[in-house]
Amino acid sequence: MEHRHRTPRQGTAPGRTRRLRAALLALTATGGLLLTACSASENHRSSADGSYHSGGLPAPYGTGADGSRSVTSDESRSPSAGHLSTFALDVDTASYGYARRVLDEGGLPDPSQVRPEEFVNSFRQDYERPDGNGFTVSVDGAHTDRTDWSLVRVGLATRAAHTDDRPPAALTFVVDVSGSMGEPGRLDLAKRSLGAMTDRLRDGDSVALVTFSDEARTVLPMTRLAGHRGKVHDAIDELETQDSTNLGAGVEKGYATATEGLREGATNRVVLVSDGLANTGDTDPDSILERISRERRDHGITLFGVGVGSDYGDALMERLADKGDGHTAYVSGDEDARKVFVEQLPQNVDLTARDAKAQVAFDPGNVAEFHLVGYEDRKVADEDFRDDNVDGGEVGPGHTVTALYAVRTRPGADGHLATASVRWLDPRTRAPHEESGQLETGALHDDLWTAPPRLQVTAVAAYFADALRTRDTTDDLPGNPGLDRLGERAHALADATEDQDVRHLARAIDEAGRLK
Repeated sequence: MEHRHRTPRQGTAPGRTRRLRAALLALTATGGLLLTACSASENHRSSADGSYHSGGLPAPYGTGADGSRSVTSDESRSPSAGHLSTFALDVDTASYGYARRVLDEGGLPDPSQVRPEEFVNSFRQDYERPDGNGFTVSVDGAHTDRTDWSLVRVGLATRAAHTDDRPPAALTFVVDVSGSMGEPGRLDLAKRSLGAMTDRLRDGDSVALVTFSDEARTVLPMTRLAGHRGKVHDAIDELETQDSTNLGAGVEKGYATATEGLREGATNRVVLVSDGLANTGDTDPDSILERISRERRDHGITLFGVGVGSDYGDALMERLADKGDGHTAYVSGDEDARKVFVEQLPQNVDLTARDAKAQVAFDPGNVAEFHLVGYEDRKVADEDFRDDNVDGGEVGPGHTVTALYAVRTRPGADGHLATASVRWLDPRTRAPHEESGQLETGALHDDLWTAPPRLQVTAVAAYFADALRTRDTTDDLPGNPGLDRLGERAHALADATEDQDVRHLARAIDEAGRLK
């Protein structure tokens, strides 16, 4: 399949840059000689210093033998090895929510559970939004204090979320009632959360309830809420903990119940609430989802995973959501629950895009190296960007998706820097759509810490995740000021934005600084 990003708007780049882009397009169309797959399992790529790296977490930014900065990460590439970066969209936020919970309790999160994209996507952005389904594409960036390194932000936004204009929802609540859910902040929080969600849903929506411990059972078949809210509340209130955790049986029963109650023209979604600590039956997410693949593919049933508990099976829940055409969130208390189940209800039950993928093309005339921050589990082969049979991400109204890149520009770089494109399928007609945005070198802000506040918040969140993953004070992501200075930046941004979420971020950074 051919690879062409959209033709840039006229007049946005000098003639030299347009000729470079034309040459790139020609090369791409005649065989994809400049393309490389984003999957670490496919190829080992050579970094600028000639060394090779594959798999695992990103390796740190190093200094080559010639004194130049080099990115020794699996996702890092020089133009000679490829100029594209392709990934499936992801609106998960559970990694950040759980990290905050661990820090609040006096511990440091396991580095393997820190996913930078989920930290970045946990904060409100100020991107322009489209009027209908689909996305707007915003691209901006700023220079860091490393002379040749910049942070480039690719922002994708869906239409605003409004409770009144969404289609009806048919939700199957799948609730973990195993013994581990008996601890405070687990089943009790799940019951309050689902009760609040039930009150927020409309009369035309439908709800079913499935529970699982050592086995799964349907407590309530798909029930229209009009005239039956009390019945739904009673079923939720009667939930009690039982034995072990057969999560696989719960998911399978949940999808079967959702299929039985399938509503045409509605958003059919399974809402899985669990601590993810599966210990009975099938515990492999790929195997679990393979058993219910027909319901997912033929009926378009999506999965919304909600994690609870101080001990949380993050990897299993995240994998289930990624493979189950959905996303995850984590709730540690009533404030989080209100945000996820009430304030963000439309975006968590409705869909505006299916199988959404992004591709960023960097201009090799101006870009020496680039590195995508996070999204290791969401990589897509460059040649699959326009293959609509390849799985992407599902996104609802009111969501924003942010991808942050560390970019090393060439000396004297001038003109076109990057083109960012997003491709998605209409959630109902499955018709494909694309949208693109551009960034010129002259549009980069001179200093990251005088750039617009929301760009700074994005950088702080990414730097924080970077610090938690490295577990030391080395500067892995260019321009990372370290936890002490980062905390100061975060507190200043919390004051400037008057955003409580940014205030929580600042406190989490302070706590991490004390622990490290």
